[in-house]
Amino acid sequence: MYEGAVQDLIDELGRLPGVGPKSAQRIAFHLLQTENTDAQRLADAITTVKATIRFCTRCWNIAEAEECRICRDTRRDGSVLCVVEEPRDVVAIERTREFQGRYHVLGGAISPIDGIGPDDLHLKELVARLDAEPVDELILAMNPNVEGEATASYLSRLLAPLGVRVTRLASGLPVGGDLDYADEVTLGRAFSGRRDIP
Repeated sequence: MYEGAVQDLIDELGRLPGVGPKSAQRIAFHLLQTENTDAQRLADAITTVKATIRFCTRCWNIAEAEECRICRDTRRDGSVLCVVEEPRDVVAIERTREFQGRYHVLGGAISPIDGIGPDDLHLKELVARLDAEPVDELILAMNPNVEGEATASYLSRLLAPLGVRVTRLASGLPVGGDLDYADEVTLGRAFSGRRDIP
C-alpha cells in the first residue's frame, strides 16, 4: 500500500481492462516521473474524449456528432450492413479497405456467464433499421469465439423472418500459418468454408 493519492491512482488504473496490479503500479510510477505537461496532456485527452465522444444514433459506432462519419458518408453502400460487436471491430474492418457498406455495432456479444443477454445489445435498434432502411444483405462479423458464435446464431434466427439475406464472415487458416499449429475448430472451419479455385 502506498500513500493516499498514489494508491488511489494505482487502484483506478487497475480497474482498466487488461491492466493487472503490477501493470497499474508500473503505469502509476511512470506518470509520477513524467513531466507535468505530459501528464496534463493525458488528463486533458481523457477529459475531452469523455466530454465530446458519444455513440452514433444510427449505428452505435463512436462519433463526435449525432451520426458517425461512416453513416454520414453518402458514398457508402447502404444496402449492405455489417454487424459487429464493438466499435474497435469497425476500425479493424475499415483497415482492410474491402468493405464499402455501413455498420451496426451491437455493443457486445451474448454471454450468459457475464450476464449479457440479447436485451443488453442493440438488437432492437438493428431490427428498426432493417424496417426503415433498404438493406439487402446483413453480414455477421462476430468474433470467432463461443460468445460470437452464440450471438451470430441468435441473430440469424431473429432475422430469418425479415427476408434479409444474412451472411457470415468466412474463417479459417491465417495466411502464413502452418497446419500443425491450427486448432481443430479453425481447421474444421477452413474445410467447411473451402471454395473452388478459378
